Amino acid sequence: MNQTIPDGEKREVLKRIATLIRYYILASTTKAGSGHPTSSLSATDLMTGLLFGGAFRFDLDNPCYPNNDRLIFSKGHASPLFYALWAAAGKVTEDEIMTLREFGSQLEGHPVTCFPYTEAATGSLGQGLSIGIGMALNAKYLDRLPYRTYVLLGDGEMTEGSQWEAIQIAAHYKLNNLIGIVDVNRLGQCGETMYGHDLAAYEKRIGAFGWHTIVIDGHSFDEITAAYESAAASLDRPVMVIARTIKGKGVSFIEDKNGWHGKALKKEEFDMAMAELGPVDRSIRGKVLMPENLEPEEPVSRQARDMEYKPDAPVATRRAYGNALARIFPKYPDMVVLDGEVGNSTYAEIFKAAYPDRFFEMYIGEQNMVDVALGLAQRGKHPFVSTFAAFFTRAFDQIRMSQYSLPDLVFAGSHAGVSIGQDGPSQMGLEDIAMFRTLLGDVVLYPSDAISAERLVEAAAGIEGIVYIRTTRKETPILYDKNEPFTVGGSKILRKSTDDIVTIVAAGITVHEALAAWEMLKKDGISVRVIDLYSIKPIDTSTLLEAATETKIILTVEDHFAEGGLGEAVQSALAQQRVPIHVLAVRTMPRSGKPDELLDYEEISRNAIIRKVKELL
Repeated sequence: MNQTIPDGEKREVLKRIATLIRYYILASTTKAGSGHPTSSLSATDLMTGLLFGGAFRFDLDNPCYPNNDRLIFSKGHASPLFYALWAAAGKVTEDEIMTLREFGSQLEGHPVTCFPYTEAATGSLGQGLSIGIGMALNAKYLDRLPYRTYVLLGDGEMTEGSQWEAIQIAAHYKLNNLIGIVDVNRLGQCGETMYGHDLAAYEKRIGAFGWHTIVIDGHSFDEITAAYESAAASLDRPVMVIARTIKGKGVSFIEDKNGWHGKALKKEEFDMAMAELGPVDRSIRGKVLMPENLEPEEPVSRQARDMEYKPDAPVATRRAYGNALARIFPKYPDMVVLDGEVGNSTYAEIFKAAYPDRFFEMYIGEQNMVDVALGLAQRGKHPFVSTFAAFFTRAFDQIRMSQYSLPDLVFAGSHAGVSIGQDGPSQMGLEDIAMFRTLLGDVVLYPSDAISAERLVEAAAGIEGIVYIRTTRKETPILYDKNEPFTVGGSKILRKSTDDIVTIVAAGITVHEALAAWEMLKKDGISVRVIDLYSIKPIDTSTLLEAATETKIILTVEDHFAEGGLGEAVQSALAQQRVPIHVLAVRTMPRSGKPDELLDYEEISRNAIIRKVKELL
């Protein structure tokens, strides 16, 4: 442990600020009647020493300033401490701190971005370090700014696998501007954490991944400030400060006591705690040093190139996704692309070859990849994140949490459905539409050919919020002219007549099955309408209503499980209509086989459509 002693007067000021912060923590949680005071008290000295000890650089009046240091509370339940820090800095009033957890207050139970000093919403454990990596990558490799990213971690959340995905990738990218701080307070929600106060266990494991580790007493301002000075001097790797702390520090009757996690003090207990804390200087304010006056270079937008596809040559929409990324980047220079080590399948490698400085390989760590993308998005970039559609399911917690930070993020899932063929069910994305449809206000797109894929990727680049693009492994024929427009919330009527009896609604691979069925039904004198519902969310309700009015039956066909997919989206859109809606979807346990065999097996092929139409008529 570094034994450098800071100036005595400075140490006393930090102690007085820490006492004020402890008062804010206890008073606000007692008034709220809930919260996590003990988890906040353990990290109070660590965070007081960071913000007010001379390491942290931040323009308090401009939280969006590009060169501010970033602070992320991965242990988001310590939000009473987070808000108290900014109160001690003079940016939250005492009246406001007492609105903790109240409806309408910015000071919610876990940090969200309506509070201007929150970098990203946290609270689901094991995610803050990955978000910090995105911000550190941005500083080091994109904006090339000297700001540092600090992440407060709980010892309990160090058992999350996503933490170790993050720890590996941070070392790989040599993020010497990333400082993690593990608050090793020994106690979790139900008892002792896996390693308790065995700091050597954390030091050994984290150090083995290539991080510089600093072990300290988390209640000694001498060691705390020295650790941050040492961390700032790291030249080639990320730093982890491993701090031994006491849960509930400062209040003897809750210090290091099990059973106090997430429990606020009662009024009489609060009064006892205040007697122990001693005099509180409610007028003192901590000083935060200003950052350097540097700005990132402003990107210049240029015209995107035109696309070129031969009308008679089938192309997989996954390849069109990669082509589109490289084609539109000049128009959208804030773009950055991440992939989960399947870039030669998602075709993100096309972008990588064209713009290697804007591509980050995240390897096989999808949970980390999603939150790294969120961190980049929170620093003004527009990430496109790709892997197999099936593999996004393991990162759904990160995806659902990202919506609370209001980012601009595009996810692209390839190898969707049983039509991928022989690889079998482990690789088949069959839940992804349902999963992404649940997100508040997001967009779900499913192109059927290369032209629509390119146009929808370009549309996604201009959308605020979260977008999911589903792509197909199999090569499919070109359906559209390269100048055909595609709007989010639209659809395309591919076949229509005044004699249509049934409307077939499809997307992606099943559009081609529906068109083939149309040809064969036409020969039998049966007239059907075919709609390419490429925008599953938002959905083209007006076109569907027209079809429901003009035809007798709606038949949806999708390469996805029935639950939550295209069929249910159409049923929801037409819930007030009397038209019968029938859903062809994947309903039998998938298996290996050739794509056409599997489409037949699951009864979502052209043959199945024909049979169903004739059965309905």
